[in-house]
Amino acid sequence: MDMFMFALGFLIFLCAIIHFYTRQVQQQPKDPSFRGFQQTYLIVYLLAVAADWLQGPHVYALYESYGIQKHEIEVLFIAGFGSSMIFGTVIASLADKYGRRNTCLMYGILYGIACATKHFPNFYILLFGRLLAGIATSILFSAFESWLICEHQRRNYEPETLTIIFANAAFGNSLVAIISGIAAQLVANTFGYVAPFDSAILSFIAMCALLITTWSENHGDANAPIAQSFVSAWNAIKSDRRICLLGIVQALFEASMYVFVLEWTPALTQALNKSVIDKTDNKNPPIPHGYVFASYMVSMMIGSNLFKVLCNYTTPESFMRPVVFISALCMSVPVFMPTAQSIMFAAFLIFESCVGIFWPAMAQMRSKYVPEEARATVMNYFRIPLNLIVVIILLKDFQLKIIFSSCILFLTLAGISIFLLHRISLHATKSISPLNNIVTVPQHGLKSSTDNIHEKHSDTL
Repeated sequence: MDMFMFALGFLIFLCAIIHFYTRQVQQQPKDPSFRGFQQTYLIVYLLAVAADWLQGPHVYALYESYGIQKHEIEVLFIAGFGSSMIFGTVIASLADKYGRRNTCLMYGILYGIACATKHFPNFYILLFGRLLAGIATSILFSAFESWLICEHQRRNYEPETLTIIFANAAFGNSLVAIISGIAAQLVANTFGYVAPFDSAILSFIAMCALLITTWSENHGDANAPIAQSFVSAWNAIKSDRRICLLGIVQALFEASMYVFVLEWTPALTQALNKSVIDKTDNKNPPIPHGYVFASYMVSMMIGSNLFKVLCNYTTPESFMRPVVFISALCMSVPVFMPTAQSIMFAAFLIFESCVGIFWPAMAQMRSKYVPEEARATVMNYFRIPLNLIVVIILLKDFQLKIIFSSCILFLTLAGISIFLLHRISLHATKSISPLNNIVTVPQHGLKSSTDNIHEKHSDTL
């Protein structure tokens, strides 16, 4: 217990130092309206993730209190990830045609109904709620970011300012997670396990009200047939290696992250190396979950601040290479040192810091490579393999060593992909330098973006 409390205190101190340092070195946007735009987005987005975080700590406990068996609870969780993979991919992708703001509004409505189902101790009603929650999760991880990037480009803000919003969103997400966890525990202690879900509904209502009154609508290709968005997204992934590699990195890293979320508790508990562990003693639990969770979130906040610092010196394609491989090393500790709890906990904290860098870095790269007309659809294609991996992990009762070995494999493959992406990005940068400007006549009268850049350089010469 002392180790976990000391770690939390040290991380908070370290996070405060790094945060104040980044505020000093960070370049301020030139456009005075940018700050208001950032606040407009972050308030709505953080209310959306707050509602999500409010539910997390007590989902399993609520199901158990209804007398639902362990196998049935596993089915409910699998249903959520499966729904996100199948239905969520389709529905969230409609944002490109029918509007990103409308789809974000649908997120609040669907997730609010999912929370309302928690009042009914009926397996099939709860299953329906999990299906809705899975769809809403896909919207959360695609439509909000798609709206932001499109609106940011429409207002002609400096491209570098998008980095600030992504970093602040990741930082705020972690801070909101800590506050929501505390709030959820307080209302659960006072009103019961279903109270956090009612609190989430209030957050959804506030989010929807602000979204309707403060956000304008934007689309991908609103005139294209529904099927065209899926075809365009698939063609973009097939034709552009950068998008394909980016999708591989996202799917494999996030899959490892979700598996980690499911398995860090048994890993740290097993590391105690005790023959008998009483998991029912609430006053003296084997792992202080509250302190550990808070430590993870503070580590993510440190990572989001480090992202700002790293962006001052190099590109996400460059610094994500060591970040991904460091993550793989962290996941190797439960495999090769399964009883070293202190080392394992330190490795998990470093991994969470890498996650804090990963979120804004991936968002920044998606804003560069993913085409606007099918942005939400492409992002949801990326989520299909990660949801499939998590479903398989949940279905199979693998040993911890096999699970974390799989994470090492996933992250190693992600690391190779980010290396290839970095090499391609360097080659693309060199190919458009003035020294390489050779004007060619494109075939069939079509001009790529690179052709246009070449022509501009030629005109200046």
